[in-house]
Amino acid sequence: QVQLVESGGGSVQAGESLRLSCIVSGYTLNCMGWFRQAPGKEREGVAVIDSDGWTNYADSVKGRFTISKDNAKKTLSLQMSSLKPEDTAMYYCAGAAYLTGYCSLSRLGYSGNWGQGTQVTVSS
Repeated sequence: QVQLVESGGGSVQAGESLRLSCIVSGYTLNCMGWFRQAPGKEREGVAVIDSDGWTNYADSVKGRFTISKDNAKKTLSLQMSSLKPEDTAMYYCAGAAYLTGYCSLSRLGYSGNWGQGTQVTVSS
């Protein structure tokens, strides 16, 4: 059994920063990522990190967001800078323990474990 709990969301002005955290309890996950969903829009993969520290980002956040993990604390983070109103969404942490194959946002999107989400609102 695994549980993911997000925190760190809030309301900020455009250009400001936020840091999201996701605490994992249960078994170790080797593929973790962040997703977001805005009202009326489809869920979007934001960033992913594997057990070796390889990362990948959505084009819309490259250069502004940084995903990281602390294995000792079993915590996943997302540092978000230069926030834009279009970043407004519910942000979800997801993770999986894959025995074979590779880690990717697409794979995590349909086969990961999910947290309850944390709201990020960016006003102009």
